[in-house]
Amino acid sequence: MRKFPAVVALFFLAAATAVVAQPIPSAVISDPPPDKAFPAEMDAVAIPSHGSAMHGVLYLASGAGPHPTLLLMHGFPGNEQNLDLAQSVRRAGWNVLTFHYRGSWGSEGAFSFVHALEDADSAIAFLRDPANARQYRIDPVHIAVAGHSMGGLMAAHAGVNDKAIMAVAMISGWNIGGEAAALRSASDRAQEVKSIAENMESLVGCTPESLVAEALAHQTEWNFVTYADALATRPLLLITSDDGNAPDSEALVAAVYKAGGNAITEVHFPTDHPYSDHRIALQAAFVRWLETLDTAKP
Repeated sequence: MRKFPAVVALFFLAAATAVVAQPIPSAVISDPPPDKAFPAEMDAVAIPSHGSAMHGVLYLASGAGPHPTLLLMHGFPGNEQNLDLAQSVRRAGWNVLTFHYRGSWGSEGAFSFVHALEDADSAIAFLRDPANARQYRIDPVHIAVAGHSMGGLMAAHAGVNDKAIMAVAMISGWNIGGEAAALRSASDRAQEVKSIAENMESLVGCTPESLVAEALAHQTEWNFVTYADALATRPLLLITSDDGNAPDSEALVAAVYKAGGNAITEVHFPTDHPYSDHRIALQAAFVRWLETLDTAKP
């Protein structure tokens, strides 16, 4: 695990304490009044992606809408899906779509990092489909993307591909390309294969070796620090923890500032990769950020 210098660690601790000290948004801790005509709902959906169907769940906000909508993507392999976050975001008036990438957790097809990136784009297309937008009360103009760990890379990459995405959030983003570039020896690569092998339950159509080979082949285009120019034009949320991924997020923030971006929110929590003892704080920080987004602007 990467260690922070003492001064940086103290800064992060102070920042986290300040965030926790703020009032918790009501959407995190209380239910909104029910709407009998347009109640909150949960719908299972099949999301088409390159000839396969992915399992998805739509958390629909109450009210006639149309509602701004968040695409929330899990990491590798997806044991932590952040569904508590999805519920808070819904209570804040947003729809939320979660899904399993091809070849993961029963979704059709084969898993690969390339496929997962394509799947993120397919999920956005599903939200924008006019029939789906009508049925699920989706505002296709106000779609944001977010992801945890590997999902953070998927969210950033989707934001680069789609300039109409209104905002991007990364929670402990896993910089697959940057990590692959650091695998300089056969021993490094063997250790990466071992690490992947220990964390790929539910995945089909791939091997640890094939995934590492993918990362090595795409190390340049999957280094999210290089996405700064494309992401600088939109609001960006980066949440980090003590899991070792923070330096890459910090590098992205510095690059976005250099590219002229100024709508950046940074939050650090002294906790583990799944934010095990900071779940309420995570939801509160995320909802506060959503409250800063302009969902009325056409």
